[in-house]
Amino acid sequence: MAKIQKTNVARLLDKARIDYDLVAYEVDENDLAATHVAAQLGEPIEQVFKTLVLRGDRHGLFVCVIPGDAEVDLKKAAKASGNKKAEMIAMKELLPLTGYIRGGCSPIGMKKPFPTYFLSTATTFSYIYVSAGQRGLQLRIEPAALIGYVGAEVADLITE
Repeated sequence: MAKIQKTNVARLLDKARIDYDLVAYEVDENDLAATHVAAQLGEPIEQVFKTLVLRGDRHGLFVCVIPGDAEVDLKKAAKASGNKKAEMIAMKELLPLTGYIRGGCSPIGMKKPFPTYFLSTATTFSYIYVSAGQRGLQLRIEPAALIGYVGAEVADLITE
């Protein structure tokens, strides 16, 4: 098995002395969905989280981290972030704003720290998965450690 190259995300966590595992998976360029990632990892989709970047009308950019099969509720996300309205950023903005590409966006190590919100279910698991900052690599991490590290808040963010 090839040695997994450490990502910037992994180096940041090492520096902060936070435990995690890097878990590789097979990338399908035609299916970047978190459901595909969960299937590859053999984990329940509720524990495989995706990182979404949104723009609020009052406070600008913020990040929502939600289970892979969930849909972000723009009204709830706006409310959690202190905005009246919010929308997803355009895909072409993702790399210049965060340093990450679609399918490899991590809540850790973005170009600038943005306010971050995790769906409250994250805290019910002993570990969750988020992107390690590149396609084909996930981070298996204890949610409280991750939420604490990125200074995130827990909120209701999804459409029921």
